[in-house]
Amino acid sequence: MSRLFAPLTIRDVVFRNRIWVAPLCQYSAVDGIPQPWHHVHLPPFAVGGAGLVMAEATAVSAHARTTPQDTGLWTDEQQDAWAPIAASIRAHGAVAGIQLSHGGRKSSMWSPLVAGKYGSVRAADGGWTPVGPSAIAYEGYTRPEALDLAGIDQVVADFAAAARRALAAGFQVLEIHAAHGYLVHEFLSPLSNRRTDDYGGSLANRARLLLRILDAVRAVAPDAPLFVRLSGSDWAAGGMPLAETVIVAGWAAEHGADLFDVSSGGLVANQRIPVSAGYQVGFAQAIRRETGALVSAVGLIVDGAQAEEILESGNVDAVMAGREWMRDPHFALRIATELGVEVPYWPLPYRMARLRTAAITLRRR
Repeated sequence: MSRLFAPLTIRDVVFRNRIWVAPLCQYSAVDGIPQPWHHVHLPPFAVGGAGLVMAEATAVSAHARTTPQDTGLWTDEQQDAWAPIAASIRAHGAVAGIQLSHGGRKSSMWSPLVAGKYGSVRAADGGWTPVGPSAIAYEGYTRPEALDLAGIDQVVADFAAAARRALAAGFQVLEIHAAHGYLVHEFLSPLSNRRTDDYGGSLANRARLLLRILDAVRAVAPDAPLFVRLSGSDWAAGGMPLAETVIVAGWAAEHGADLFDVSSGGLVANQRIPVSAGYQVGFAQAIRRETGALVSAVGLIVDGAQAEEILESGNVDAVMAGREWMRDPHFALRIATELGVEVPYWPLPYRMARLRTAAITLRRR
């Protein structure tokens, strides 16, 4: 039996397997509205056997975008544009999820797809002033304005409104982005949060924004699986340690989080990451071990044997991959063939390819 291809049920949602598509920013939206590219980018992962297809980091307000080309969910037009994409993902057997995000001090950046442009986008070019927990800039970018209490309340309300729109668009899973140096992560880490009020200082205060967002989203989405992407390490001196991330995960579970999607880094420019295959898996395992909550692991997961080994080692419930899915949108079907696992969701027009691939695999053995 393959643990990777065993189903997983969270609340009332059944995931057909545990090899999932991580959120992949495409920087291809117009005014937050997904474009034809998103229609050909996301549903093929469902055709390719994914258990969950998580749409990219999607801004909860116009000024929450990391770049002007980010997708959004703050208007009816954006909601309506997402609906056929979510429907197509579901129609091809995968669960449709979306990651809700606020870029914080990393907002209003140039897209990496815009050649020759780096740093912050000026107002004259369509940019805006970013916000953060404190007026501390991400190195090389515009200094943010520190959010006041009214601004924090608005952020919480924006997440709840975006969650409501996501459900109306047909997404079944919601993920709160609290990693990679974006706003919620900025509040969590002492490197970016120097506040002296109820949102700074102690870990409980630094986690207050995340827990308020979870409460607000759970109130509008009482039955949906709710994920949180957390950072296992800032990879920088003085950053948030894994022990604190574990504590925050425990609190988040008490506030309605169902699963933790554990990544790392992105908070500061001077991070030092010892990248290797599966280098972030231990962070997910620690949260699973200490809290008992469901977790997914991510980070240079590139083949079936590796993914199966991660799940078999225990303390991980699913694996997410990103670049490998972009290289091969049929990653899960390829893995099933590599591992000799029969799955019932090969697309009928592709079954001749499956039979030929399986025969070649047997001959090589």
